[in-house]
Amino acid sequence: MLNELNTLESKVSEVVALCRSLRSENERLREQLTVAEQDRNSLAERMAAATARLERLAGQLPEGKS
Repeated sequence: MLNELNTLESKVSEVVALCRSLRSENERLREQLTVAEQDRNSLAERMAAATARLERLAGQLPEGKS
């Protein structure tokens, strides 16, 4: 009986350690996701600005004669 309790205690300790590890990893991944989303938003803004500039420049080009 005592051996079974020790085994159970060991398994519970392993589960607790795994849970802590997964929580830590989850927090780290959430932080990475936040940074990636910020980068994506910044790049989307830069793409929109570049697209607007290109469209403005294309509008300034003289039309070719067909």
